[in-house]
Amino acid sequence: MKKSLLLGLIATSLMGLSTQALSENTNTPFAIAIHGGAGTIEKSKFTADQEQAYRNKLTEAVEAGYKVLEQGGESLDAVTTAIEVLEQSPYFNAGRGAVYTYDGSHELDASIMDGRNRQAGAVSGIKHIESPIKLARLVMEKSVHVMLSGQGAEEFAKEQGISLVENNIFDTEHRYEALLKAKKKLEASKNTSKDYQAAHKALPVNYKVGTVGAVALDKQGNLAAGTSTGGMTAKRFGRIGDAPVIGAGTFAENASCAVSATGHGEYFIRYNVASDICARVKYQGKTIDQAGNEVINEVLKPIGGTGGVIIIDTKGNISLPFNTSGMYRASKSNTQATYVGIFSDE
Repeated sequence: MKKSLLLGLIATSLMGLSTQALSENTNTPFAIAIHGGAGTIEKSKFTADQEQAYRNKLTEAVEAGYKVLEQGGESLDAVTTAIEVLEQSPYFNAGRGAVYTYDGSHELDASIMDGRNRQAGAVSGIKHIESPIKLARLVMEKSVHVMLSGQGAEEFAKEQGISLVENNIFDTEHRYEALLKAKKKLEASKNTSKDYQAAHKALPVNYKVGTVGAVALDKQGNLAAGTSTGGMTAKRFGRIGDAPVIGAGTFAENASCAVSATGHGEYFIRYNVASDICARVKYQGKTIDQAGNEVINEVLKPIGGTGGVIIIDTKGNISLPFNTSGMYRASKSNTQATYVGIFSDE
């Protein structure tokens, strides 16, 4: 065989393999979606620079998670990576942007779930851990438990080599101002009612919401979900919301979907929001758009349950339903360019 003919055959073969690899990559879905909280988020309250800063941080987080997936990494790693970016930002109610409790400190919650086997880890009421989502993952992978709380969770963290930090690293001026306003409103409510429950219900919705989260599908077809939060402004008595509760704020199962929630946590716990959405997909054959819209707008909204969710299924479909005026959100897949949204009309 002539050398030129042989080289031609080799080149043609390599081109065929390259085309096949490209086709396989295109046909293998992988995707990520993130959120930075939902609530009364109105464009009129943002300067152009503030809005761009939020969009830049959302973009940074979703791109960081997507890069993990693009390089063949696991969905758990993509979720953790994206959430850690948001935890390090003062813009969002998690990690360094956490809201204040009634007594002026910070108590953080987080959870993560593996869609392959429904393994999960969660932490609640922690005060000295820089990345709650990282500790939640260690609970899942290195302990025999699902949820650890408070001092015990921090003792476990030290055993795992995580250094404790001072609680004041989570301090931010705008969150402290929010605490003062919330306490003023609570005090004013006492004039008409001595009932703490009634006074707290009278607080505007933005004092009760705020979370970050991520859901992802990797090239191996595995789903994962994670959520992290500073909780509710002026919360008391060791209050725990939905973010660390598996099935309420976080859920992932390869047989259905992956969900991370943000909103008024008490409602999301009572209505088991994250797992309810996946159950509708699994047992009723509904799309994630249908299931998410039903739970967020038909179940929660009529009873005052404000918030939203991000959802991914095993085909790489993404859904981002919410019933508030805005939700910080972003997504990207191997077939969809980077999308970033804040307000309800985009």
